[in-house]
Amino acid sequence: MSTSITHWVNNTTFSGSNETTQPVTNPATGEITGEVTLATVEDARVVIDAAAAAFPAWRDTSLAKRSAVLFNFRELLNARKGELAEIITSEHGKVVSDALGEVSRGQEVVEFACGIPHLLKGGFTENASTKVDVYSIRQPLGPVGIISPFNFPAMVPMWFFPIAIAAGNTVVLKPSEKDPSASIWMAELWAEAGLPPGVFNVLQGDKTAVDEILTNKAIKSVSFVGSTPIAQYVYATGTAAGKRVQALGGAKNHAVVLPDADLDLAADAMVNAGFGSAGERCMAISACVAVGPVADDLVAKIAERARTIRTGDGAKNSDMGPLVTKAHRDKVASYIDAGEADGAKIIVDGREVTPDGGADGFWLGPTLIDHVTPEMSVYTDEIFGPVLSVVRVESYDDALQLINDNPYGNGTAIFTNDGGAARRFQNEVEVGMVGINVPIPVPMAYYSFGGWKASLFGDTHAHGMDGVQFFTRGKAITSRWLDPSHGGLELGFPQNK
Repeated sequence: MSTSITHWVNNTTFSGSNETTQPVTNPATGEITGEVTLATVEDARVVIDAAAAAFPAWRDTSLAKRSAVLFNFRELLNARKGELAEIITSEHGKVVSDALGEVSRGQEVVEFACGIPHLLKGGFTENASTKVDVYSIRQPLGPVGIISPFNFPAMVPMWFFPIAIAAGNTVVLKPSEKDPSASIWMAELWAEAGLPPGVFNVLQGDKTAVDEILTNKAIKSVSFVGSTPIAQYVYATGTAAGKRVQALGGAKNHAVVLPDADLDLAADAMVNAGFGSAGERCMAISACVAVGPVADDLVAKIAERARTIRTGDGAKNSDMGPLVTKAHRDKVASYIDAGEADGAKIIVDGREVTPDGGADGFWLGPTLIDHVTPEMSVYTDEIFGPVLSVVRVESYDDALQLINDNPYGNGTAIFTNDGGAARRFQNEVEVGMVGINVPIPVPMAYYSFGGWKASLFGDTHAHGMDGVQFFTRGKAITSRWLDPSHGGLELGFPQNK
């Protein structure tokens, strides 16, 4: 049965004026399960205008009341996150346990935002000049836009909207058309938590909706996660329209395995980081850099583990689900074809997988490719699928140069038992997030998420104190109050002069 997925405005569904829709599929079966409405410009303006109308009252709502709503949302989410995980699995395809992990990581940001009264404290200097005080405050921006990708339909929006809302902003979320239902579920949860109408809104759509968010004067900032070409477009278009923009782009994440590393730990990490969520995450390890003599043993250990992964329907007893669409599955498979044609060695071939799922599902199993060289497309491009390439180098310096020469700088990892090597690596590598014997170094919510180079456009990262800074602007106030001796009000006991 196909369901209709529409917008969310003022704490209720909004169908909009456009009759154009896009199918939503279950990647494990290929079945069309819903139709998502695509907004017109007029529809987008209705949603944005609702956020603008709700802003003054929400801005002036006390921090105590705002944080109480955040706590309510947190409790409801904690009690019912299984529902959200099942929705994610049905439209994205990742296994339910992975979807639950996504929700839990997003919930960390909700919990961080619950502390907004402390996070928004300003400074105060008494008597900066004679009887003149100076102090600082941080105030919300206004209506803010969030444009999120298909791979984390709950976690990525939750990188942004808890802090934005807690700080006093109103939100317009534009989710991916591929898996739009999670956004509506979260919107309904906000309403149940007591969030006033118009504070959290969902705008379904394609480039038409995105462009209206990027250019509409009412939207004061834009947060984006997606591919680097689109991130560049979002940053250029949004900043040209006078907006504050943080645009997180693509990645090509390397894991360096030094000769002294625990190879069992490293092999486990490569499998988890390379094939978890079918490789459809910007922090996936897609290039394993084997240093010196460890390559043969490491490849053998990774292959042994990869062959045990059960690929199938994410709602069943599987380790890895399908890819999100047939077109994406075919694109990822074409990179395996290209790597083979370029002379790389296919050790584990995901094209031959026998999945536990529908015959029309978008299946591609874990793929391990050895003897990959830096000029091959399987190395240069962000594949965004369950493909792990092994690049063999002779030394630490060769590995470091390989990473630093790469245009992306999102995440990286090093596996070693040498503290000096690890410390040198964290200092010298030109990447925004570094793991030491940790394969996917996604920071906790009270730190900030973001890469370097072509992986980030803008000056601030997601969540943590960077998020508080992004969703507020500072104001410095200089004040002088005259006391009664200067001819002001006489508050003392009346007397005859």
